[in-house]
This record gives sequence, C-alpha cells and structure tokens, in this order.
Amino acid sequence: MNIRLEQPADYREVENLTREAFWNVYAPGCVEHYVLNQYRSNPDFIPELDFVMEVDGKIIGHVMFSKAEIAKVDGTTLPAWTFGPISIHPDYKRKGYGLKLLRYALEKACKMGIGVICMEGNIDFYKHAGFVVASTLHIHYHAEPKEAEVPYFLAQELIPDYLNGIEGTYHTPKGYYVAFENKDAFDAYEATFPKKEKKRHEGQLADELFN
Repeated sequence: MNIRLEQPADYREVENLTREAFWNVYAPGCVEHYVLNQYRSNPDFIPELDFVMEVDGKIIGHVMFSKAEIAKVDGTTLPAWTFGPISIHPDYKRKGYGLKLLRYALEKACKMGIGVICMEGNIDFYKHAGFVVASTLHIHYHAEPKEAEVPYFLAQELIPDYLNGIEGTYHTPKGYYVAFENKDAFDAYEATFPKKEKKRHEGQLADELFN
C-alpha cells in the first residue's frame, strides 16, 4: 500500500474511481466526481492534502480537502476546513483502506497547522478517526435548527482547544454545490463517461439528484 499526492496524470482515473465509489449511494447516479473535477481549480482546494492510495500499483482510494469557515455568534468568522469526497474503489471497501487513508491525511493536515475539520458523515465510521458530533463542540450546522444535535454533522479539533470559547455555525463550501448550480455543464461532463444505470434503493438521501 502506498499513499502519495495526486498528480495531473491521475485526474481522469481518480474521477472515474470517485464515480464508481459513489454511484447510486446517496441518490440515483452521483455528482462527486464532478465536484472533484471542478474543485482542483477552486481557490479553496488544498493541493497539499490531495492524496491517492495505491495497492499493487493501482489507485484504489482518494481524498481531497477544502478550506471552509465557521460563522461565529459575534459576527466574525473562524477558519475551518473540510474534506471529501473520500473514495475507495468498491472492490476494496470494508477492508480498512478508507480509515488508513483518512488518518494519514489528517496527520498531514495537523502538521500543516489546520485547526479543525468539519464534515457531514456517519459517526459510526468517522468516530474511529477521532470525529465527534459537532454540536458537542458548540458548532452548529447551517441547514438545521441551532438547537438541534445533528448526528451526521461531525467535527474534530486537530489543534487542541482550537474551538475553546467558540460558538458558531458551519456552512458547507459553495464548491460542493457546483453540479447543482450548473446542471448543463455537469450533464456534458457526465456524458464523457461510460453509461451506468441509475438505481433507487432504500437508504438513499434523495430520489433524484436534480429536483
């Protein structure tokens, strides 16, 4: 197993990997590969934290990070960061690769002086990488009531006490909505990949990506 920085020559392979990893997971089809494609030219993208994982010379995993922010109750903002998509090829899922990739990336982020990571995900998985429900750190999720304990909104302080005395609201960076803001561009991009069947199943967050 090898983890290294993504290179331009990897881009298409990694986008295809991301598409395979997310297809029909949260909705019929997926948009995560397009988010990645567009994020590489986004000023919030962090190239020092753009990693691929290889097994036997084959790329089987990828993770990217983005700058974000927390709107504090006093009207100022606090720098924050997020990550995702994090992708593991379906043939390699549930074998511990995702956790190894994430822990490696978080260690690098900590060495860069990144203070806190906020993200949306499953606490049953991400607790193993040190994440907690963000409301326990007095950070709220923009799409839910302030008083709500949002089980899928998670955070981790990489600098101890980075959030000490802080209360605020986290907003997902706009770069993650790129497919919905420009559907025609997404459709043109998606058409460059082999066709795959979109399927609905129980547990998806949405029946359709665009509704």
